[in-house]
Amino acid sequence: MMEYDVVVIGGGQAGLAVGYYLKKQKRPFLIVDEQNEAGDSWRKRYDSLVLFTPRCYSSLPGLDFSGDPNGYPSKDEMADYLWTYKETFQLPVVYETKVEKLEKTRDRFKVWTSEGKIYDAKQVIIATGAFHTPFIPPLANSIQPGIAQLHAFDYKGPEQIVAGPVLIVGAGNTGVQIAAELVEHHDVVLACGNKPNVLPQSVLGKNVFWWFDKLGLSKATVHSPLGKWLQKRDPIIGNDFYTVRKRAKLKGRLINVTDSKAYFAEGSPVSVQTIIWATGYRNDYSWIDIDGVFDQEQKPIHVRGVTNVNGLFFVGLSWQYKRGSALVKGVGEDAAYMVSQLSKHS
Repeated sequence: MMEYDVVVIGGGQAGLAVGYYLKKQKRPFLIVDEQNEAGDSWRKRYDSLVLFTPRCYSSLPGLDFSGDPNGYPSKDEMADYLWTYKETFQLPVVYETKVEKLEKTRDRFKVWTSEGKIYDAKQVIIATGAFHTPFIPPLANSIQPGIAQLHAFDYKGPEQIVAGPVLIVGAGNTGVQIAAELVEHHDVVLACGNKPNVLPQSVLGKNVFWWFDKLGLSKATVHSPLGKWLQKRDPIIGNDFYTVRKRAKLKGRLINVTDSKAYFAEGSPVSVQTIIWATGYRNDYSWIDIDGVFDQEQKPIHVRGVTNVNGLFFVGLSWQYKRGSALVKGVGEDAAYMVSQLSKHS
């Protein structure tokens, strides 16, 4: 059994940012990650993905993102940046290692891994990100086998989609970006549960995130009146929605698929050959065997990532503290706060 002051579970942007600050404090720590190398979670996403945050909002503490600070990095650029970040600061990461169980005995944590190794730690920071398990609604189970189905997580590009009309369920940023790409090759239907809120990437020559900062929106905290209002109105950012609105069919909430036709809460049915579920992700914390960590909805109980369990922390959660927590830059700020709290909760 190997002992550390801190074990960080997850080696994406959140885990690497935590590692940066832990190294500055000269703490003995280890980052455990199930990917093959730094940045792999970005590399596996669809080929045309471009971040809707510019490079100046997509960097972690201590290392600027190379290139035009006002330009938008591709998913592969983001992956390469994270690899460079890990190498630049020589962060101790064990890859290809999945954590299968986390438990606490007395004042120490035990981290059980797929490699059969057990890590012992005084403190544990869970940095697995806001979303890690693709969610597909139960309706998918009743759809006839002749209709191809995949989650947006498994979408790579138009070449993998069979001929025929495509239904995309979910009108968030991912669903809209995929729809905008596929309208060049297919008849596309986009099912929107709610009317999308759309913001352009730039206003009066300034990126929309620059305006968020100036107007204080990025600093809106999770429990503030403004923060609560914003959480219900997460916008689609960019011009892709306008392309989709012109060239695809927009429908309401999907309620059923029968005989190769999709039916919606309102409007006429449409034929469909492929369904792409852009229905988001759910957190899976079934491997955490510690009482008092989650509420009835299995969401972490925390204040700015500090849990009720002494020595256990989260970082990288959506709206962990403020609107900016969803951005790579905001993850770095949350990581700085988190590491500053370790000595107060030891």
